Amino acid sequence: MERKYKITLKNAIKHFNTINKHKWIVFKLCCKAGVPWRGLVHDLSKYSKEEFWDSVKYYQEGKKSPIPIQKEIEGFSKVWLHHRARNKHHSAYWYDLRAPIKMPIIPYKYTVEMICDKISASIVYTGKEWTNDTELQYWRNKERDVEPINESIKKVFDEVFLQVSKEGINKTITSKNLKKIYNKYCKITEESRS
Repeated sequence: MERKYKITLKNAIKHFNTINKHKWIVFKLCCKAGVPWRGLVHDLSKYSKEEFWDSVKYYQEGKKSPIPIQKEIEGFSKVWLHHRARNKHHSAYWYDLRAPIKMPIIPYKYTVEMICDKISASIVYTGKEWTNDTELQYWRNKERDVEPINESIKKVFDEVFLQVSKEGINKTITSKNLKKIYNKYCKITEESRS
């Protein structure tokens, strides 16, 4: 039997709680990483009517994003189109087929926010099954080869997630360590700070 997707109060409350849990983890990680403002303003568009209600309709019990389900059923996701256009911590925000540089190096603060976002999402979606290796495996098996993102940023992600796998979040997600890794592949400049 095919599942019918609809907006319910129960799913609205559960989705609201999932957003808040995700944002809280991102905020804590961003504070550790030295970019607290990015953590504070992270994913505010998820509360907008353009994103919230369709996400409630396609809510996946907090185990995965509702966006792929909306894409599967409707052929595209209004939630994703709205979200990526307003949040610089998504690689799709920086991707432009018509630009001379189609995938520029993402500025440092958004790269760090993206790292914190990916780790938080894996923690929230996998729950008690999460291990230090979870995000590295997801990155390498599901995202790295298909996500339109600058190759230098891919190397940053690979090294950060490998370090999390080997040494844990607390040793890896620090301002000093993330700046070192970013500089290794991208070099922090005045332009990359903004």
